[in-house]
Amino acid sequence: MYVSVFDLFTIGIGPSSSHAVGPMRAAGMFLACLNEAKLLPLVARLEAALYGSLALTGKGHGTDRAVILGLEGNQPETVDPAHIPERFSDIESSGRLLLGGNHEISFDCKRDLLFVTRQSLPRHPNGLQFTAYAQDGTPLLMRQYYSVGGGFVIEGEADFTAPTVDISVPLPFTSAAELLAICQQHSIPISEVVLRNELSIRSEDEIRERLQKIWTAMQDCVHRGCTSTETILPGGLQVRRRASGLYKQLTERPETGLRDPLTVLDWVDLYALAVNEENAAGGRVVTAPTNGAAGIVPAVLHYYDRFCEKKAPDGIHRFLLTAGAIAMLYKRNASISGAEVGCQGEVGVACSMAAGALAEVMGGTPAQAETAAEIGMEHNLGLTCDPVKGLVQVPCIERNAMGAVKAINAARLALRGDGQHKISLDRVIAVMRRTGADMLDKYKETSRGGLAVNFTEC
Repeated sequence: MYVSVFDLFTIGIGPSSSHAVGPMRAAGMFLACLNEAKLLPLVARLEAALYGSLALTGKGHGTDRAVILGLEGNQPETVDPAHIPERFSDIESSGRLLLGGNHEISFDCKRDLLFVTRQSLPRHPNGLQFTAYAQDGTPLLMRQYYSVGGGFVIEGEADFTAPTVDISVPLPFTSAAELLAICQQHSIPISEVVLRNELSIRSEDEIRERLQKIWTAMQDCVHRGCTSTETILPGGLQVRRRASGLYKQLTERPETGLRDPLTVLDWVDLYALAVNEENAAGGRVVTAPTNGAAGIVPAVLHYYDRFCEKKAPDGIHRFLLTAGAIAMLYKRNASISGAEVGCQGEVGVACSMAAGALAEVMGGTPAQAETAAEIGMEHNLGLTCDPVKGLVQVPCIERNAMGAVKAINAARLALRGDGQHKISLDRVIAVMRRTGADMLDKYKETSRGGLAVNFTEC
């Protein structure tokens, strides 16, 4: 069983990997089924039903737009974010949709896009059902899909833990203990384990090229967030964008950093805020491992690139490979879905990934990297997902800044130790999974509990 690091780091659109990226991919999968069965030309009407968390927070998370644009053949990796609002508005007003990009059908958003808030499909809180009908109303095809976090989509009764790449790798691992044993046996770091496995799928040049593309996309996202001229995020909550103002403060008065050694944390905050404000605005981000937590890994990577003196030539790539290894463990043994385990599965996992990766590229042993990853999650256990008004803004944006700073501190704590600690990463992942199962549904991306129901507009 192997999930590639490039399944965990994907370039897509905001504001949510599970509620926007996943549903757009699910719509594309349904289109593929229609084409395979040669039914697409026969479709006269199509109904898309959103269940559970997708229904409860779908409008704030952009699920409606993602599904409809996906039905027109758009993909998260290539769709122009600036094109989405205008095209969605056109479909709403005209009542016509280009299924697959070329087959026009009637589509009434109020009639054909259903938000089923009081029911969930049986296998996951993020469920979708598509049904295509012929001109006489006869159902042609029906399929169910689950958006299980990080943009991953599972169809119907498929195995949630099935590999996205069905291939044998030379150094398989399913737990942190197995990963550390491999590192010790071969005297290699965690990043090298992942690299050797990835070489079973693609060439080293392609791996390096794709890692660099991810890093470039992260840098571009930070730059856009720092230089944005927009002042208010969309969605009606009237949240101000702060990254550009903070960027001006830090660059116009750089001498203040000489007086305050903690100014470096302001920069880390800036990087995270910039990414998550772009995500909240529906911009292009790197899912790492989700969109709601997309700012943590880039923020810590920028910290490493710009503030750490001793850097290996391939440090950025090693960081991403190590972070990917840690994400694989959570993906297989717990969850990266806020709708399933709360925000500990998003910000908590991203913090753990960034902490372990930073520890490795700062010269830490595999055991120290595992310790850092464990610390990063241990102190995010029980973190709820309670977005105000169903938007990925409050508390999500600031939470990424806090998660990035926490990851850096976790790595520093681990590097001051010898890799020996009481709670293993495997154990904390198991606890995270059980904590998510015990968590009330109102704290799992439904906007029915926590901050979401304790917010008063003035």
